Parts: sequence; structure tokens; C-alpha cells
Amino acid sequence: MRLNKETIMPPVISEAPEASSPPSESHVDDSIPVVPLRHPIRKAAAILLLVLAGAAAWNVATNRRFGWDVVATYLLSPEILRGALLTVVLTVISMIAGIALGTVLAVMRISDNPIVSRISRGFIWFFRGTPLLVQLIFWYNIAALYPTVSIGIPFGGPDFVIGSANSLITPLAAALLGLSLNEAAYMAEIIRSGIGSVDAGQYDAAQALGMNNIQLMRRVVLPQAMRVVLPPTGNEVISMLKATTLVSVLAISDLLYSAQIIYSLNYRTIPLLIVASCWYLLMTSILSYFQKKLENHYGRGFAIPTTTKRRWLALGRTK
Repeated sequence: MRLNKETIMPPVISEAPEASSPPSESHVDDSIPVVPLRHPIRKAAAILLLVLAGAAAWNVATNRRFGWDVVATYLLSPEILRGALLTVVLTVISMIAGIALGTVLAVMRISDNPIVSRISRGFIWFFRGTPLLVQLIFWYNIAALYPTVSIGIPFGGPDFVIGSANSLITPLAAALLGLSLNEAAYMAEIIRSGIGSVDAGQYDAAQALGMNNIQLMRRVVLPQAMRVVLPPTGNEVISMLKATTLVSVLAISDLLYSAQIIYSLNYRTIPLLIVASCWYLLMTSILSYFQKKLENHYGRGFAIPTTTKRRWLALGRTK
């Protein structure tokens, strides 16, 4: 059989055209506008809520039964100002004592010594498990159990009398004891959670540098735990400010008790309660402002972006 030239020649495979190189980033068309998703129902609900809020505000402002003239009269009265100042003093002293004692209790709570750890557990269990109002009344009546305050040798040893409990445990002292000890139990758990959030490698690194336990806590652990401790601590400060209203049962002239004394004389209960509420709102707003500043300072690098910012980051843009 005779083969022609076309039969024995292998088929010619044409070379594939070179793949076109991807366009550089400078040639990418970035002129297409990104249109955000529209939410008509959300906007309608926002408008409805705005209208309802405006209507409620107008109703409150025009209702004469609120006694806005009485509110304006007593808002800056000397009795109210002294009560507000005493409320701030109670809050500051109780929080400082509660944070200091809570830090000690938190360190005791995580101690390897079982006796120290159980004493801390027992303290936290008792003061978190009983109502604050009961604790305040208990400290106010402590003289019924211990008429004199003394220091001495236990188990029948001689005592050194300091003074009468009625003269030492005044209503103000009873209020500070109750508020501080109750707050220490809560702060102990908050600080313990903050200490637990520190990476275990930080402990190893500090021990490798020759730090003892006190230096480890003061220089390494507690500064890093502040990011976790600060938000709940700020909430505790605001809660403490409002919890000082309970000391009115001890006849202490705090902000609420001062307002109660005034409306017991002029029978304008609602306006005086509005006065007290305005001062509490002002003080909590100031505390919230400083809390946010501290959280931003200690939480640098850990801030959660807002929803709008997350969308722009997902699109590879910055705004």
C-alpha cells in the first residue's frame, strides 16, 4: 500500500495563544458605584419611633402636673446640692475601698493555698448572697451584738477596748461598711475574670525574667487585665451611684433622702423625684463619658468596628 505524504506527517498542533496577562491594578475599573442595600421598612420604623418619641416628649413638657416650675425652683437648692455631694462622696469612697479589697480577694481566690482560696470564696459567697439593704441595716445595728469595739488576744485573752460601737459605727460609717464590703465581693469576681484573660505565656515570660508573684501581678498581669476589667467596673461604679439611695433607710441625707425631706414638707412628690432623677442622670452621664475614654485607652487595637465600617472594610476601601 502506498502512503502519501499527508498520511505519514503528524498533525500540526497549533500553539495556543499566550494567555493574556491579568490587567494590573491600575487598569481595574473602579468607577462602578457601590449602592448600599435599601431598607424601607427600617426607615419607616425609625420615623415612626421618632414621631412617638416627639409626641411623648411634648406631652411630658406640656403636662402641668409634672410641676416643672417646682423642678426649676429646687434643682439647685442647697439641700439638693449637699445631698448630691454626699452621694458622690459615698460612691467614690465605697468604690475605692471595694476595688482595693476586691483585688486582694481576687488574688486570694486564685491562690494555690486552699485555706486562703476558701476564705476568699466564703467572703464572696456571703456578701453576694445577702441583699445590700440587709447588710446596711445589719451594720447599723451592730451595737446590739458588740456593744464595744475592742482588739485583743482570741480565745479568752485580754482585750483592749477602743470605744463604744454606737459612737464608732455611725450611720455614715455603717453605710460605708455595707457598700464597700458588698462591692468588694463583686469586684473580686470581675478582677479574677480579668486576670484569667491574660495569656499563660505572659506568666512564663515574667518568671523567666526573675519576677516574683507580686511583681508579676503589678507589672504584667493587672495592666493587661484592665481591658477586660474596665467595662464591668464602669457598670459597677454607676450601679454604686444608684445603690447609695438605699442609705436613706439609715437617715443619711444623700440626694434621695434630701428630696424626700423636702416633699414631705410641701407634698410635691413628683417634682422632687424629677429633681433627684435629673441629678442622677447627670452624674451617670459623666461617669459613662469617662468610662468610654478609659475603655478606648486600654482597648486600643481591640475595638470592634461598626456595621458601616465593616462594610467598607469588606469592599477593600477605607472611609
